[in-house]
Amino acid sequence: MKLPPIHWPHFHIHFHDRPLAGEPHPERPFHWRLYLCEMVATAVLMVIGLACVIVLSAPGTLLGKLLSSHPALQAALCGLCFGMAGTAAAMTPFGKVSGAHLNPSVTLAFMLSKKIVWIDALGYIISQIIGAVLGTTAVYCVGYLISSWKIDAVVTHYGATTPYSGISIWYALGSETLVTGLLIATLYWLAAHPRHKWITPWIGGIFFFVMNPLTAWISGNSANFARTFGPDLFAGNWDGLWIYLLGPFIGSSLAVIAIKADIFGKLHLGEARLVNFGHHGRVPHMEDPHFVHAAPEHYEEYKQHLETIQKIQKES
Repeated sequence: MKLPPIHWPHFHIHFHDRPLAGEPHPERPFHWRLYLCEMVATAVLMVIGLACVIVLSAPGTLLGKLLSSHPALQAALCGLCFGMAGTAAAMTPFGKVSGAHLNPSVTLAFMLSKKIVWIDALGYIISQIIGAVLGTTAVYCVGYLISSWKIDAVVTHYGATTPYSGISIWYALGSETLVTGLLIATLYWLAAHPRHKWITPWIGGIFFFVMNPLTAWISGNSANFARTFGPDLFAGNWDGLWIYLLGPFIGSSLAVIAIKADIFGKLHLGEARLVNFGHHGRVPHMEDPHFVHAAPEHYEEYKQHLETIQKIQKES
């Protein structure tokens, strides 16, 4: 029997829910609300991010023409805008509820750190891929309304990330591995320090603003399989897709190994979230995603109190 939630000024606990790090419960194996919110947040990331890349990169746009003679600045601005698109997605109610992974590599890192159980990690990753496809679909559909947009989107391959053909494909794989590993390590370090948590949702823009001029020419600096899969689906570019699956997953795994070895110092994450901390692995509510849940050690105490109140109400 599922007990109703507690609606007190300082507590909002659903006892029938399970933490993301807990074993799948026979009566509640999935967290559908989290998956749906992650899907919508990823779609928001793609719509804003791809639109920015097209505007900044397409030869037919004003900014594309101005930046064509400054490729390093163009790459840096594309990284900044796509990273800030992630911030915008994280700041939506959907991103605050799901924790805004927005990236299978981030979810994999949380799973390897045992902050999210495999079944929820799989739900997140599938949701991210679906969200990326939906977001790219929205960008694609704008072309039916604005003909010039369709031309610009096709020229830029819908903002797809592709390996540079002038060097060995293994350099692209190495680049994706390195960039993803550095990204995960940076996110972990920030999220693990309470006074730096506030900057975690914002770090993507800063990170890719710095990294893109250095390595984006090799592979596009995706570090995100879902982000690459969506545009590739519409551009029909499948040749190098495996790089953006294998590279980021290797980089994420190596970063977690390094973190567990205390190479970056002792880093401890309380939960599988990059935004809206303090839920102790529980599922936030859309109507109040900022609400901080009570710590796990208080669950039994307040559960007994709730049962006492219900008993008194029933007798009266």
